[in-house]
Amino acid sequence: MNLSTLTHIHLLLNHFPTVGFGIGLVLFLVGLYVNSDPIKRASLGIFLIIALLSVPVYMTGKAAQRAIQEEPGVSNVLVETHEDAALTALAFMEITGLMAWLGLWQFRRVTRATKANLTAVLVLSLITAGLMTRAANLGGDIRHPEIRAAGADPPDTEWIRVASVAEFINTTNWAWPALETIHFIGLSMILGVALLINLRMLGVAKNISFSALHRLLPWGILGFGVNVLSGLLFFITIPDQYTQNRSLHIKMVLMMIAGLNILYFTMFEEPWRLGPGDDASTRSKIVTTVTVVLWIGVIYFGRMMPFIGNSF
Repeated sequence: MNLSTLTHIHLLLNHFPTVGFGIGLVLFLVGLYVNSDPIKRASLGIFLIIALLSVPVYMTGKAAQRAIQEEPGVSNVLVETHEDAALTALAFMEITGLMAWLGLWQFRRVTRATKANLTAVLVLSLITAGLMTRAANLGGDIRHPEIRAAGADPPDTEWIRVASVAEFINTTNWAWPALETIHFIGLSMILGVALLINLRMLGVAKNISFSALHRLLPWGILGFGVNVLSGLLFFITIPDQYTQNRSLHIKMVLMMIAGLNILYFTMFEEPWRLGPGDDASTRSKIVTTVTVVLWIGVIYFGRMMPFIGNSF
């Protein structure tokens, strides 16, 4: 995709994390107030979906930055501050999404999420909402300089600075190899757990119940989080080599869909009825087959990034 297309995608998607997260937060607070487990579960699901969606929103933001940075009236200081604020918000968003999924998992394992988990989600979601609001306000200031006070740039007080992170990785001999190692460890954790669970759904090791394998899911989710975090660090270090890489775009789409598939194994009743010796339903087998194909696609297009698009 060219910069123009990616910029339009960013403009199309960039309101979803802020608005969607706000809806999830309101539902979560209502669920806590009325002590409704279904409302809590729905809000945790929204947090997870928004955490996944926020990754492509952030990555397409780099294309939008390149597209407008030479335009008259655009403050590069403001753009960089917005980028830093967005990265900080994204980091907290992903942690919130991870804790939200853990809550969904606990609802399945012990019928309800623990107080510690719900408290952690509450604190993280409030912090994330504030960070998302700041990032969104800075993004609005970029395109609407008339709303800034006398065109003044905001002070750079962000906790995480993209330029500093990129410089550290680029100038430290061990940083890139360490990230590569961490990235592939995360991928191995995802694939190991995904293959075990999906192969059981397809009829392998039928003497094991689905609920017995379900306890492994947190390890897969941890691997997914490690994979996303290390991948983002690759991206912010050399964004020009990734921004218009077609293989990366396809990989991200496949990974987001595969990430959403975890909701099927966490929230839907059908997999949980699969006991020892039982055969999964046709729908479950279709979902699991699609999941396996998606992860194979993620691996393939990840390896093809140097060869498709000639970005490296």
